[in-house]
Amino acid sequence: MTIQLNGKKHQLDTPISIQALLDTIGMGNKPLVVELNKEALFPREYKSTLLKDGDQLEIITIAAGG
Repeated sequence: MTIQLNGKKHQLDTPISIQALLDTIGMGNKPLVVELNKEALFPREYKSTLLKDGDQLEIITIAAGG
């Protein structure tokens, strides 16, 4: 199945949760904002939300500074 990850096609072998994808790409423990199909998700939803073919996922890292 294919999803759009930050505007680029990304292949997945099976449906996985957003948390599993974040862990796979090394972003599981970082402060993030995640949008699925243009709707922001709460972090508590990452484990229970499964990605489906054609989903659009945007991952935005949060950085502090001045």
